[in-house]
Amino acid sequence: MEFYLDIALIITSIALIISVILQSKGAGLGGLTGGDSGGIFTARRGIEKVLFRVTIVLSVVFFSLAIAATLVTV
Repeated sequence: MEFYLDIALIITSIALIISVILQSKGAGLGGLTGGDSGGIFTARRGIEKVLFRVTIVLSVVFFSLAIAATLVTV
């Protein structure tokens, strides 16, 4: 059981990293390091809204798996 939780945690973490990187609005590495010139309060439409919600779901799944993996190993 611990092995499957670890694999699921790795897959979820990679998907979470990818979804966060895709959300950066900058054109290049400047957007990844905080050099974004866009406003903070922008309306999310279309794919941005879907990506935002996918990131939230992935983060909840990640933390749930991390807690489950901790409880299984104890």
